[in-house]
Amino acid sequence: MKRFGIEFEIQNKPALDEAFMPLYRWQEAYLAGAREPLAVALEREDGKTAVVETRIYGTEEMREADCFYVERLVKTLLWAKGGFRVIICGNEAIARFVKAAYAPGGAREFDYKTMGNVYEHPFAVESRRFEERPTEKDASLPVGGHLDGCRIGFDAGGSDRKVSAVIDGETVYSEEVVWFPKTNSDPDYHFRGIVEALQTAASKMPRVDAVGVSSAGIFINDRTRLSSLFLKVSPEDFDAKVKDIYIRAAKTLGDIPVQVANDGDVTALAGAMGLGDTGVLGIAMGTSEAAGYVDRKGNVTGWLNELAFTPVDVSESGEVDEWSGDKGCGVKYFSQDAVIKLAPKAGIFLNEELSPAEKLKVVQSMANDGDEGALNVFRSIGTYLGHTLPLYALTYDLKHLLILGRVTSGRGGEEILAACRKVLAEEYPALSVNVQLPDEKTRRVGQSVAAAGLPAIG
Repeated sequence: MKRFGIEFEIQNKPALDEAFMPLYRWQEAYLAGAREPLAVALEREDGKTAVVETRIYGTEEMREADCFYVERLVKTLLWAKGGFRVIICGNEAIARFVKAAYAPGGAREFDYKTMGNVYEHPFAVESRRFEERPTEKDASLPVGGHLDGCRIGFDAGGSDRKVSAVIDGETVYSEEVVWFPKTNSDPDYHFRGIVEALQTAASKMPRVDAVGVSSAGIFINDRTRLSSLFLKVSPEDFDAKVKDIYIRAAKTLGDIPVQVANDGDVTALAGAMGLGDTGVLGIAMGTSEAAGYVDRKGNVTGWLNELAFTPVDVSESGEVDEWSGDKGCGVKYFSQDAVIKLAPKAGIFLNEELSPAEKLKVVQSMANDGDEGALNVFRSIGTYLGHTLPLYALTYDLKHLLILGRVTSGRGGEEILAACRKVLAEEYPALSVNVQLPDEKTRRVGQSVAAAGLPAIG
């Protein structure tokens, strides 16, 4: 395999995607010959700053490879940790390239606009000398794990919504309801669905003491800053009715505590609770790729953890994400989109009138019946994951990887897990991470139960 003059090989290729070129392997080969020091820093709220010190070639001959490497690194850090200011330290030409990409009309205009909106701060790219690089500043906070009282946990996904009624840590009721938030432009449709779920759960308990919400998207102070669930909602309606949608919905039950968290963080919390351990990266493969992280202290970091937007594949033929316009990012490799993308390569042609969730169910049913083509769909996703986990481990200090979400249900989830473990054992034996699936019930409703424990009472 060769990209930008950098050659590398992998032993395990996805059965249905021979062109896949894992970013980690390319990056590893690139860095083997790089010598010029460079630092990339990202600043986010309250002066928190992530800093990565690395190397580039710094020669005219390798300029294209240098630019590609740094831009992909910036993209990864932006969506893993977040930030509104990028500081490139050590190479003015590289800084100019990144600034041009992350600007109106640039290749990464989506990221430029989105980060500015998320942090409500103008996005900027700056250049400094390597010696003037910022100092790392970060913090993590304990969250969740509360079990007292009568609680509701609500999990908003792109294909279904889940709700649980929990009394003193015991689940007394759970349900899943199919809905279509990503294709609906009416914010009242979303609001009615959320309220209906909360009121159903409330009817199963003598009272409601708190509501915890797990939702796809980015949330700051319990308010929505970005979410694919509201993709079709106009900016005007988003500002008026979506930013505080979960707070308003909870208030229909009374003046009670409510806390909203990214569904990936709740995935990680559910995993940490189930494992009784820390250092957990949770990945929920559903409508998109949701991720969350509980650090070695058992805390959440405040990072974005939006791995759906982080690059994993450097192949020129990598799948393009319709939302961001970028190529080779996680959403097309670890979600129902990956299943739909791979199905035709396995000889499975899905009815276009079906919803994405229905298409996933067709392939899952075939896998459960032992269809070899369908099984190869999930094996390919597992191979993607095996090659991507070492990349994630550069950002996250891991002991455990927990994979959940609708895509992992049934036989398909077992095939994903087995293929991932095979790649890790054969190609990355030095990486010691416990990769596992929870039981079927936890996979499907565990997030809503964990969400119930988010708010403290009193």
